[in-house]
Amino acid sequence: MRIGVFTALFGNLSFEAALDRAVAAGVSAVEIGAGGYPGQPHCPVDELLASKSARQKYMEAITSRGLILSAFSVHANPVSPDKAEAQKADEDFRKAVRLAALLDIPVVNAFSGLPAGSPKDTMPNWVTCPWPPHFLQILDYQWNEVTIPYWREAGKFAGEHGVKVAFEMHPGMLVYNVETLLKLREAVGPMLGCNFDPSHLFWNGVDPVAAIRALGEAIFHVHGKDCYVDTLNIAVNGCNDNKPYGQIAKRAWTFRSIGYGHDAKTWKDIISALRLVGYDYVISIEHEDALMSIDEGLAKGVAMLKEAGMAETPGEMFWA
Repeated sequence: MRIGVFTALFGNLSFEAALDRAVAAGVSAVEIGAGGYPGQPHCPVDELLASKSARQKYMEAITSRGLILSAFSVHANPVSPDKAEAQKADEDFRKAVRLAALLDIPVVNAFSGLPAGSPKDTMPNWVTCPWPPHFLQILDYQWNEVTIPYWREAGKFAGEHGVKVAFEMHPGMLVYNVETLLKLREAVGPMLGCNFDPSHLFWNGVDPVAAIRALGEAIFHVHGKDCYVDTLNIAVNGCNDNKPYGQIAKRAWTFRSIGYGHDAKTWKDIISALRLVGYDYVISIEHEDALMSIDEGLAKGVAMLKEAGMAETPGEMFWA
C-alpha cells in the first residue's frame, strides 16, 4: 500500500506547488479534485479532455516526482431535487470518468447523493428512522425512483470506460454506512464500491475493522482521516450533532489528524484488515483538523501510518 494525500488541502497553491508539498511530506500518491465540492484547483478538466499533449504534460508533472494519481474526486449531489445542481454534478462526474479513462486512473471517488423526499420537495431529505410511516415512503421514493435508476445508468457509463466508482459513506447522503453501500452496489453492479473513510464511521459507533471485513472487495480506495469522539458530550446529547465544526468543545465529535482520535493500535488493526481483504492500493490522507495546521497534520498522519505498518517506500512493507 502507498500513503497518499488528497490535494484539496493545498487548494490555495498551484498544481505543481501542491505536488511539491506532497513530495516534501513523504507521500507517493495524490488524489485530485475534478469537480463538485473539492472543485478543480489542480485539474483543468476541460483542457485535459481536449488535448493529448496537455494530458501528457499533466501526468509527467506527477510521475516525474515519483508520484501516482490514485483517483479523481467529484463529491456532489447528482440526484438533487435542484435540477441545475443535479445536472452540474452529473456533468462533472462524467467528465471525471472520461478523463480518468484517458489517463488510466482506475477510480473516481464520489457521493451517492441525496434526493428529495418526494417529487414535489425542493430540498434533499435524509431519513434516519422508520417512523412516522411517511419516512418509509420517502425511502422507497429515494431508492427506487431516483437513486438506483440514476446510478444504474451512471454506473454503466463508468463501466463502459473501465472506471470504478467509489462512494464515500457519508452521513447526510443516501449511502452512509456498509448496509446502504452494499444495497446500492447490489442494485447497480460491481463497478460501484467504496472510498473507505473511517472518520465518518467512528462517530456513528461503527468498528472500522468489522466494516472492512463486511465490504471486502468492494473497497476501491481509502481515505486516511481520524475522528475524536467526545464521550462526555455524547453521554448528554448522543452522536448526531449539527453544531458548527468550530464549536469543538461542545460537539459530540470532531475530525482530527490520524492518531489524534484513535491510537496506533486502532490504525494497525485497520491496515491489517485492509490487507486481509486484499486491499493493496492507497490510503489518501484527507486533512480536516481544525486544531492542527496543514503541514503538521499531514506530517503526523504520515508518521502514524508508517508506525501502523504502511510502506516506507512503494513495495516495501513491514508489520508493526
